[in-house]
Amino acid sequence: MKPEDTGDQRIVLDLLNSVDEDGTRSQRHIAAELGIALGLVNAYLKRCVKKGLVKVSEAPTRRYAYYLTPQGFSEKSRLTVEYLSSSFSFFRQAKSDCSRLFEDAKARGIRRIVLSGASDLSEIAILCAVESGVAIVALVDPRTERARFVGVPVVSSFEAIQVPFDAVMVTNVARPREAWDEAVQRCGADRVLVPKLLGLPACVLNGVLE
Repeated sequence: MKPEDTGDQRIVLDLLNSVDEDGTRSQRHIAAELGIALGLVNAYLKRCVKKGLVKVSEAPTRRYAYYLTPQGFSEKSRLTVEYLSSSFSFFRQAKSDCSRLFEDAKARGIRRIVLSGASDLSEIAILCAVESGVAIVALVDPRTERARFVGVPVVSSFEAIQVPFDAVMVTNVARPREAWDEAVQRCGADRVLVPKLLGLPACVLNGVLE
């Protein structure tokens, strides 16, 4: 499974879980709960409705209520099993990638790192940073409304970072190449760290522009 597919299915699973728990929640509430943009929630809900996973009914005060169809329950179960079965291998590879990158970074004098993209990968990177002796000073993600992520300050753009940093690690599982391109524009290809599990080309992993 490609990393972007994993990120996409995780959002679908989280969305189905949220609807199953309380289908009367507003899309804004769901967006805040899942840490993604409101427009993204709307797009995924429409996709789930189109696939027959979710149905919509009108609720009082001009709002809508969502509920899972039998197909939606089956898909939620399938995604849950798939996610749990792959989560350990993902954690193991992510930990290995992040630890190696941090050790290489320290050897080059890089100590203060910004993460690009809130995800399971960024959570693992933050934990590995503590073990490796480097500092994660901020996490850039315009699609989340969180103020902090595993104790790290979250900002919506690189311009909003108020502390110095030496490099950027790509942790955007859904859009790794997009995050890499932006990071390269900010600090140059040789200062962008990319975990191998993201599946980007070798030239990107080696810090070289195509």
